[in-house]
Amino acid sequence: MADKDLVALETLDPAQIVALLDLADQVKADPAKYRQALAGQTLGMIFQKPSTRTRVSFEVGIYQLGGIGLFLSSADLQLGRGETIADTARVLSRFVDGIMARVFAHTDIEDLARYATVPVINGLTDFLHPCQALADFQTMREQVGPLAGKKLAYIGDATNVYNSLLIGAMKLGMDCSIAAPKGYQPDPALVKRYRDHAVSPDLRTDVTDDPKAAVANADFVYTDVWTSMGQEAERKARLDALAPFQINAELMAAAAPGAKFMHCLPAHRGEEVTDEVADSEASIIFDEAENRLHAQKAVMIQLMGAR
Repeated sequence: MADKDLVALETLDPAQIVALLDLADQVKADPAKYRQALAGQTLGMIFQKPSTRTRVSFEVGIYQLGGIGLFLSSADLQLGRGETIADTARVLSRFVDGIMARVFAHTDIEDLARYATVPVINGLTDFLHPCQALADFQTMREQVGPLAGKKLAYIGDATNVYNSLLIGAMKLGMDCSIAAPKGYQPDPALVKRYRDHAVSPDLRTDVTDDPKAAVANADFVYTDVWTSMGQEAERKARLDALAPFQINAELMAAAAPGAKFMHCLPAHRGEEVTDEVADSEASIIFDEAENRLHAQKAVMIQLMGAR
């Protein structure tokens, strides 16, 4: 990868994304080969937002590559409060070989990357979640092979996960539809901006308020929680608005034959998805969770191993 950092999939060309996915597959197939890929290196892990999957997958991942992970919570490091983000980036760059940050404001990760002299990995912002999307695309490829010509349907609130999936889909040749109620649909300007990255002019980026229309002919049906961290005050309004967009057996039946169900987890069962779907043979949610480890190891190898 030419970029020092992984802040957004938008900055990677299709070949770079495919190369990362290929490396993730290799790491998964033969982890012993990469056991010393980052020997002696330290990953500083900044967490403004807590997370089971992000912390465990990065901490285990850097360990399996021969390095160590240093967990820095909001109590340990007040990003942008007291000490500027620029100074935090400069100081950490003197101590660690790479930085992973899970933050609220996307500008925080951009500023970290701007001022750090070591690679910065976006572990999640309120705008994007590129590591999750890479793991998702790895999981999809395991199911169907090359993704060009396949369709991904996203049902529910247009979150950071949807944003990263959309840009990745455009670069990998997938149609990407979303069904959400008014007020929860993606910014049309963002959809147009990402649509401009499409590898084919024929790719579709449909936005609708009809879940069955969105999942028609879809190979993958994806959803996320309806109330994310920091949105607790909106919970009742969100549940009321999004209730018709639950992934259930009836909606899955409207997708392509053999369609797979996806969720970035944690899932609020009984809200955005039923137990019947989450625990069905169509569900690949735990494959996605595992692939966070492999995809992120590939990212760390590419960014930190080239130094």
